[in-house]
Amino acid sequence: MKAISFIQPSRNNLKYLKWSYNSIRKNLGYTHEICMADDFSNDGTWEWMQEIAEKDKNVKIHRNEGPTRLGHTILYDTLINDYATNDIVMIYHADMYACPGLDVEINKHIKKGVVVSGTRIEPPLHPDGPEKILADYGIEPEEFNELQLLRDLDKFKDKGKTTEGIFAPWAIMKEDFQSIGGHDKLYAPQSKEDSDIFNRFLLNGYKFVQTWEGFVYHMTCRGSRFADGAKRNPNGEVFMKNRETDEWLAQNIRSTRNFIRKWGHFVKHDSLLKPIVPPKYDIGFVVKNCNEQLLESLEPWCSTIYIDHSFDAKHYIDKEQSNTMFDLDKRIQSIHGKKTNDIEVRFDGNHLTQENFQIIQQLPEILANDEELEEGSFELDIFEINIKHIRTYEKGLIKCER
Repeated sequence: MKAISFIQPSRNNLKYLKWSYNSIRKNLGYTHEICMADDFSNDGTWEWMQEIAEKDKNVKIHRNEGPTRLGHTILYDTLINDYATNDIVMIYHADMYACPGLDVEINKHIKKGVVVSGTRIEPPLHPDGPEKILADYGIEPEEFNELQLLRDLDKFKDKGKTTEGIFAPWAIMKEDFQSIGGHDKLYAPQSKEDSDIFNRFLLNGYKFVQTWEGFVYHMTCRGSRFADGAKRNPNGEVFMKNRETDEWLAQNIRSTRNFIRKWGHFVKHDSLLKPIVPPKYDIGFVVKNCNEQLLESLEPWCSTIYIDHSFDAKHYIDKEQSNTMFDLDKRIQSIHGKKTNDIEVRFDGNHLTQENFQIIQQLPEILANDEELEEGSFELDIFEINIKHIRTYEKGLIKCER
């Protein structure tokens, strides 16, 4: 069996990191390397990592000295590129318990050009889905019913079954990860970096395998997303909705807008979480009667937006530029300037509604599904669409050069 490098950034969740580390060593042994990063924690994480690294020679540790949080978007890649010594690397959260046999199942399927995910067993913090198993063995390490989980493990196994979803924990050959440039820093510190790299894996021809014989117990939501973890209500249920921190919510909005700027659509996947990647077109919006509110809503959905001068776009650019690596001065142009996009979408901002805004959100799929799509002009609701060239650019997004 080939050794795996487990990749674990952590920020102020020491209790779960200890629990996760102990599960790997107890159930998978000391063959595998554990690469951990402390993202400027103040809960004793770094001191504990140092103690473990002294005792366990197959542990590698890294610390972000701060004061700025880097996030796992950056630290995943730091650990893989600078610390991991095995050919197989595995993105692994600090709130995951490695069930016996996980490493065997990963090894069974892993090879060049294949990304392998284990199956998550989770308490009911989130809605059920066909890609995971909902079963409550505790939502905190101190109440974790390890013995019962291990007794029940065989009943969850579906011998020989694989599906094509991808999510953490996922393993890949280090060479394959590095060949496409790893995660995109556009999404730092976190959120949507996983959906982005999954799109790029798919476009690069990698195959996805989710094994239904290798498991983790995933407590979920033990990073920066929630301020106080999960709590049980008086009826014994658990709930997480509307519990996100302001920091996480703001970053999720930033990352969602950047994902749309890059890909031209929201995150898309099938019911088993295999990515769906519509074509990426070079679209320019030509908008009369634009205002700052409309500009904020429209700008991520195109390559260029051409607006009249009824208001000063500089205020929006000054406010938004710090949230993206895209150059907004290039993306926002005068309506009187030269139009350089393959596809122009002309409309009057005064006529834009919630209903026809959905056309903008679905435009790549509308174009891709038009079997008779050709160069020329046509009207769709309030939009005059002029197609000068039919070209797509999603393959150019595979390798991250940032």
